[in-house]
Amino acid sequence: MISIPSTLKISIRALWVNKMRSSLTMLGIIIGVGAVIAMLAVGTGASRKISQQIASIGSNLIIVIPGSMTQGGVRLGAGAQSTLSREDAEAIGRECPAVQAVSAEMRRAAQVVYGNQNWATAIQGLEPGALEVRDWGLVDGRNFSEQDVRNATKVCLLGQTVVDSLFGSMDPVGQIVRIRKIPFVVIGVLEKKGQSPIGQDQDDVVFIPITTALKKVFGTTHAGTIGSIMVKAVSTEALPEAERQVTELLRQRHRIGPGREDDFTVRNLTSMLQVAEQSTKVMTLLLGAIASVSLLVGGIGIMNIMLVSVTERTREIGIRMAVGAKARDIRLQFIIEALTLSLIGGVTGILVGVTVSGILSALAGWSTEVSILSIFLAFGFSALVGIFFGFYPAYKASLLHPIDALRHE
Repeated sequence: MISIPSTLKISIRALWVNKMRSSLTMLGIIIGVGAVIAMLAVGTGASRKISQQIASIGSNLIIVIPGSMTQGGVRLGAGAQSTLSREDAEAIGRECPAVQAVSAEMRRAAQVVYGNQNWATAIQGLEPGALEVRDWGLVDGRNFSEQDVRNATKVCLLGQTVVDSLFGSMDPVGQIVRIRKIPFVVIGVLEKKGQSPIGQDQDDVVFIPITTALKKVFGTTHAGTIGSIMVKAVSTEALPEAERQVTELLRQRHRIGPGREDDFTVRNLTSMLQVAEQSTKVMTLLLGAIASVSLLVGGIGIMNIMLVSVTERTREIGIRMAVGAKARDIRLQFIIEALTLSLIGGVTGILVGVTVSGILSALAGWSTEVSILSIFLAFGFSALVGIFFGFYPAYKASLLHPIDALRHE
């Protein structure tokens, strides 16, 4: 009968006799497990941050921007030609069943002034439905009304960055700010969104009614034209259908014949950002796979040390066999020694990995997130490394003949 406790005691005693060698052997596992946890934490943190940024811009989004144009033989980029109007946006909302909400938009940079404070920011002319399109709420005040849009009322909504820069801790609702020397009443404060996936501060913005922007603040070269149209599909599954319906409707409205190029561009923002999120997940797996190589190196180190240990303890093995130890007892002893090295190294590596992740987050400013799954994976893999790489030395030790082992010097 194999006595696990006594075999474990013998194995630990053998490791303790060679403390330095055992510590150096565990070092490979410690580095491997720590690297796996730290790399997965960096990758998972980056993936989570991108997911939050994707959620912050809104869900199921499509953006329609003006098309390109050719001038003097030079083809200009998208948005160079004014081809979209508020009527296009209204038609999309009215005639496309796969569309839930739509908003015409116009964006310019301008200085916003309050008292002796001023701030350069983005001014966006929007429809009242823009907040629904972008899944953007208010923390104070109210949204534009249809009457505000019809009357081109001089009212505005402020992003959190603008509020902090102009008002500090003061309540801005009801105050008057100046945009291009035109007074606007602040009627609401937008909830904080944070950075967009491309690094822009989404809270550094002022929203005003689209008609106010067109008639009183910006003006356009072509009357009634707008900068873009934001479209929200009824669901993620309906995005391709919404994109098709929007494209067909605008081609019909703009009288674009078969085979002719569109004078607008339709982009599925959600799909583009989901590709970026998927790329980050692939990067996480790649980082984890690279870090796992160090675990294999640590496992090979364990096997080498255990083979050396078998050679050094050949006489001890012979004595144990001579007094009745079976081959399976010898195998079990060396497997337990290898497994003990891996498990102790695994626990230490987990502590190292969590610590390194915290240091990277604090000093380098990287977004890290240590998951329970990564800890279990690293720890389980370290245990498998111990069993796998400890089996051959254990098997080799169990094949020794007692007489030959006792004669070994």
